[in-house]
Amino acid sequence: MRAGISIPNGGAIATVEAVVRVAKFAEELDYHTLWTFDRLIYAIKPRNPYPGSADGSWPGVFRRMLDPLDTLTFAAAHTKKIFLGTSVLDLPYYNPLVLARRFTTIDYLSNGRLRVGLGLGWSEDEMEATGANMKARGATADEFLQVLKAIWTQDPSEFRGKVYTLPKCHIDLKPVQKPHPKIYLAAFAPAALNRVARLADGWNPTGIPVEGMAQMFSAIKGMAREAGRDPATLEMVVRANLHITDKPLGKERHIFTGSLDQIKEDAAACRQIGASEVHFEPGFSGDITLEAWLKRMEQLRSFV
Repeated sequence: MRAGISIPNGGAIATVEAVVRVAKFAEELDYHTLWTFDRLIYAIKPRNPYPGSADGSWPGVFRRMLDPLDTLTFAAAHTKKIFLGTSVLDLPYYNPLVLARRFTTIDYLSNGRLRVGLGLGWSEDEMEATGANMKARGATADEFLQVLKAIWTQDPSEFRGKVYTLPKCHIDLKPVQKPHPKIYLAAFAPAALNRVARLADGWNPTGIPVEGMAQMFSAIKGMAREAGRDPATLEMVVRANLHITDKPLGKERHIFTGSLDQIKEDAAACRQIGASEVHFEPGFSGDITLEAWLKRMEQLRSFV
């Protein structure tokens, strides 16, 4: 199982120095992937809770954000071998043609080190701010992924669907990775899990108990088999939003919360259910200094 670590692209810690030092140190420690996340606003009176926290509160790091793709490009310039991923970009906020070019550019400039993590989004406030349609997000996701793949794998490229149209055209810049960079989807609902099975290279869950992840990943593999795909090719990359405490928490604790020993147990449990990678996010439980982030990186690397 691989180990991934977040780049601090949100909150007060999101500085030039932090991005460079974390990226370089992650490569020294032999982490496999650097990950960024995406938020656009911090709603003062949010319409819906944040699904990634135990009480639904929005993490304070959402208030100050570096663009996830620009951060990966910057990190790519300071590293040589570590992969660079998004966990996740929300599809409704983007145009597939424009996003495909940005992804391709990162893969090209990094010599084939991109990992594409995508989701449907959950914030009604961000949907309104970007003009996205909350109710139509699932219906458009299939076509969005098909447009990405058409741009990346076809020459000439063309796509005509109900939502998106790509006229027959030449787009000569293609990703270094063939047939395209790996695509991971954050998914919880049955329809979204089915989309992983049909169109993605893997699943990017977060906040789900180990037993639940095992059952859902088994379901994804079953749907992949029904769709004529080899389920063995699908990966599970677990996003671990950490909340580390000095003392162990009780049995009702959420996954990746508690003492370092409990975090280590959770990582081992993910390995046992077939996870390909655990991606540690040290900054979601509150403000953290850069030195503390670097120290956590050393501690967590030994868990995988």
